[in-house]
Amino acid sequence: MSGHSKWSTIKHKKAAVDAKKGKIFSRLSKELTLAARAGGGDITANPRLRSAISAARDANMPNDNVQRAIKKGLGELGGAVLEEMVYEGFCGGGVAVLVDILSDNRNRTAAEIRSIFNKANNTMASSGSVARLFSRKARFVIVGEQADEDKLIEICLNAGVDVDDIWADDGQAEITAPPEAFDGIVKALEEANIQVSESTVVKLADTMMPVTDVNIARQINNFVEALEEQDDVQGVSTNAEFTDEVMAKLAAE
Repeated sequence: MSGHSKWSTIKHKKAAVDAKKGKIFSRLSKELTLAARAGGGDITANPRLRSAISAARDANMPNDNVQRAIKKGLGELGGAVLEEMVYEGFCGGGVAVLVDILSDNRNRTAAEIRSIFNKANNTMASSGSVARLFSRKARFVIVGEQADEDKLIEICLNAGVDVDDIWADDGQAEITAPPEAFDGIVKALEEANIQVSESTVVKLADTMMPVTDVNIARQINNFVEALEEQDDVQGVSTNAEFTDEVMAKLAAE
């Protein structure tokens, strides 16, 4: 019995690791596609793609996956024409949601996104009603020993790049900046030999919506996860800000 129990535990742990790895690869793949679509396939002329490839390699993402994601962004997969779209809406507690899409079939994607909203009893909104609450930002995440706030501030100051904020906590640091500062920050971090685990252009809320109810917070998390699992979704942004108490309760589950 003990052997069976140990085997079951190992299987469950492996499944959890595989699921986590799958989500990481999915996120990296989407950034590779967007980077290639925005700036082309030449990594010497496309710092965003160069940074995305570096992050993918650091996560041990298979090269075939990397190349497939890049080709998708360049429109080299089966002649499919990709179209960028944005869906807007509201979820629990009046929290605003933006869903960025890259799809080769607008009707199919629209139906699937609408279904995810409906299943969660959330509301889709008209174009522009939610987007005005967000701004595009360059975002970099550094983890481990290099997540040193003072060091990152020094690097950015010396490089003369425009940065909105730099913070670090519990082994993770984040840099946010205007999107036009992306290339300069990539170059500054590369020259300082700083390994970046995430680098992308995201949409961040200008004003946050506090969430104090753990049940609503859980619903929001589940809804965002369901959206992110849809293949055409490139990114999900909300203005939800969970309180420390809510975060603690979620972490304990």
